[in-house]
Amino acid sequence: MLKEIENYLSFLNDLRGQVKTLLEGLPKEALDWRPLEGQGELATNSLAVMTMHLAGSEAFWIKEIIGRQSIQRDRDAEFVARGLGFSELAAKMETGSKDTPAILSSLTPAQLEETRKFRDRMVTVRWAILHVIEHFAMHVGHMQLTRQLWLANFGKK
Repeated sequence: MLKEIENYLSFLNDLRGQVKTLLEGLPKEALDWRPLEGQGELATNSLAVMTMHLAGSEAFWIKEIIGRQSIQRDRDAEFVARGLGFSELAAKMETGSKDTPAILSSLTPAQLEETRKFRDRMVTVRWAILHVIEHFAMHVGHMQLTRQLWLANFGKK
């Protein structure tokens, strides 16, 4: 396996671990809580929604875009997830990432430079991997703030 891929996998494993740590010990009401209710640009997502979205997004980018395997992603369902506990969310994360090591470890340097179509643009495989990492990191930040706000407002762990 390429050292570059080892590094990417290490980053993703670390980010998934951070998500699990942020979810751990919280009741379902905390996992479903949204700091700002409503619709549109100012509304926020719950920890459960962000977890489901990260799992779906990773599977989509790694399997469908990079691995060229058709998946049945229901992106809209990710944003209405409710009532899931820690174990169910952790299982969704595991499912979303289970094929990542095999798909990425099989890539050659030349394949990292191949292009894939995403919506109306072409991106390299390397760009797609880095996008998954960047997307994860951004949402981990959102999740950290959401957990902090829950604890500050409700004082529950």
